[in-house]
Amino acid sequence: MGLDVREMRLDETPLVIDYFHSSTPEHLEMLGVDPTRLPPREAWATIFNTLYGVEIEQRRGFFLIWLMDGDPIGFSSCDKIVFGAQANMHLHVTKPAERKRGIGTQCVRLSVEIYFQKLKIKQLFCEPNAFNVGPNRTLQRAGFKYVKTHMTVPGPLNFHQVVNRWLFEPPV
Repeated sequence: MGLDVREMRLDETPLVIDYFHSSTPEHLEMLGVDPTRLPPREAWATIFNTLYGVEIEQRRGFFLIWLMDGDPIGFSSCDKIVFGAQANMHLHVTKPAERKRGIGTQCVRLSVEIYFQKLKIKQLFCEPNAFNVGPNRTLQRAGFKYVKTHMTVPGPLNFHQVVNRWLFEPPV
């Protein structure tokens, strides 16, 4: 199995748009995503064009693609980026057949390395829906530490919900 995690190119961003726009309402709810907050496809493409048009130090978001044998199986993104300090990570295995196989854990570990290197951060947070077992288990297995459970809106696509806050800090 050839697993690869790397920066997502602009021409690969339709993966993100297609994933959310083709997900069932039930899947979006499990993710804590409010379908009314999904930008229309064209608007989202424009958002990506703008995002990729600025230097990494100024970006509001940063995306990685997860590949198995060259085929996309998922992605990760960061938002709430304070370059050189911290960021919030999101993770998605887009191929249902690849879920619950441990691949997400490997991809998250590889993603963490890239985020720390490229964003020069000292802390990486992730706040999945508290009732979505998969990403919570993945984060724990990938070396994140549980911080707390609380109510928040974890990202621009999400509704107000109960989340588990996880933190990754590299060993000193």
